[in-house]
Amino acid sequence: MEIIAFSSQPFLIASSVTLLSLLLTVLSLLRLKSPRKSRHPLKSSSSSLTRDSGCSCDRTVGVYLNGVGDATGEMVVAAGEKAAVERQCGASMMEQLVPEITTHALSYLDYPSLCRLSMTNSLMRKAANDDNAWKALYHKDFTLEQVSVTPVNGWKAYYAATRAIVNLNAEFFSIIRESSLQEMSRFWLNADYVKCIHASGELFSGYNAVIQSWQHAFNWEQGVDFQVRDVRVRVLTDTAWVTMKSYVELETGPFHVTNVFEFHNGRWYMVHHHSSADQQIMHP
Repeated sequence: MEIIAFSSQPFLIASSVTLLSLLLTVLSLLRLKSPRKSRHPLKSSSSSLTRDSGCSCDRTVGVYLNGVGDATGEMVVAAGEKAAVERQCGASMMEQLVPEITTHALSYLDYPSLCRLSMTNSLMRKAANDDNAWKALYHKDFTLEQVSVTPVNGWKAYYAATRAIVNLNAEFFSIIRESSLQEMSRFWLNADYVKCIHASGELFSGYNAVIQSWQHAFNWEQGVDFQVRDVRVRVLTDTAWVTMKSYVELETGPFHVTNVFEFHNGRWYMVHHHSSADQQIMHP
């Protein structure tokens, strides 16, 4: 028994040391295999993804598919960041385009699309705010008559002002269709120099006389539906005029109409309306 006790004691000590060593080795291996949070592509916070131009997913896939780690992985991530930023903003393409090509490409966009494009990023905003792009859009949407015009505040502001006058002119005909005397009273500038010449040829001068003439017109005809064509607009700082043709019936020929507006207290008012019948209508 003494021999057994004497020989088993070193064996137990050796076994304990061996197990302890194995346990420490396993713990060390587990710690080495666990990547740091800052280097783990899937552990990055949502805020860092947001700051990273939305391209972290591309870098994560690239690192795992290529099987690279630590130092090499950081180099791939850095290169991916640069490529992703360039892809995101389109810098590598847009900066190399000839300005004329960019303007031509943007000319295919309509007014709302060009405005939305300017809100994407700084490079797109610069391209979408280019004066030549808005000049091309103006000539496409409105008229080629004003090629030689140089707007004081640029073509974008000139386009916006022209669009506002076109909408205001359309509102005028909507008021006539609805026979709304109240809206017509608000539409005109309350001044003694305003003028209105109806298709009958009668002239009315001064705000009260003009509004009264529209009251008679609404009482005489109800629900007149005009079709307006060939609208041409010219806008200055505080004055704008519109020429057009309006049709009650396409077969009878047009009325030639001129509307003049003035800008007062932050809004446009009508100050002159002139409608004359085509000779075909007067002498069929």
